[in-house]
Amino acid sequence: MAAPTLDVVLTGLAHDEATGSLRVGKEGTVYFSHGRVSYVECTATPGVEGLLGASGRISVTGVRHTRQEAGPGGDGGALLVDRGVLSRGELEFCMLSATLDAAFFLFTSRTVRTRFRENGAHWLGIHWFFDVPGLLRECARRRARLERAWPSAELDARPVTPLRQIPGTRALLTPLQWELLLAADSAATPVELARRLGRPAYSTLLAVRELAAAGLVVTGETAALPKRTPKAPAPPPAPPLAPPLAPSTPREGLQRTGSGPPQVNGDATDVNLLLRLRDALEAL
Repeated sequence: MAAPTLDVVLTGLAHDEATGSLRVGKEGTVYFSHGRVSYVECTATPGVEGLLGASGRISVTGVRHTRQEAGPGGDGGALLVDRGVLSRGELEFCMLSATLDAAFFLFTSRTVRTRFRENGAHWLGIHWFFDVPGLLRECARRRARLERAWPSAELDARPVTPLRQIPGTRALLTPLQWELLLAADSAATPVELARRLGRPAYSTLLAVRELAAAGLVVTGETAALPKRTPKAPAPPPAPPLAPPLAPSTPREGLQRTGSGPPQVNGDATDVNLLLRLRDALEAL
């Protein structure tokens, strides 16, 4: 008999109003309180500790000391609030952001080896609740949004490589997209950049896909484009124009011959067309 999928296990624990921690292989843990999810951590995403540390609100040493002081079953989040490290609202927002981030990556995992431990709690305590069906719906909504931004997972685990030249004359970037282009070194993946910048992994992944849609990072399509051929040499300069006609020569009696220079066309419409063609070629 096949092992149940992760969403079936989560739904069953919610139905049983379980309290404890569900270990999902080596990839993460889901914490339950009376059938509702209070926190999710995933090895692939930054947790609350990483987000707070990257923002400069608390050092790694401060996190370790607070965790030791809270102890098993304690409330480290309340300690951080009491000491003025962050406000109650900031703590709740960090728990919300980290949980949604971790759930998106953990719930899509193919790992089905789970182990539930009763009364297991996260050291930060309980400061937010999520219903399992709502959490699963949010994960599905985020997956759909990624597909709308860039319908391919080719960039999710690949190093981010910005293009050296933007297509067109301007680009409108969000603050996160700008940070990513500055931090991308063609070696770090989106999740690694998220840890480096102290940003949620999902938000970083979405920003990378949006950059791909805007043509600002190297994708499989841009990498397969042929190299630009060198420009053709410039044509030789045109022969000098014939000297102006003498005033005594009647214009009405002139006949155009094949040996004379072609008539110069200075129509502004033709000039604008050439400029647009040049800009289009340079944008390739």
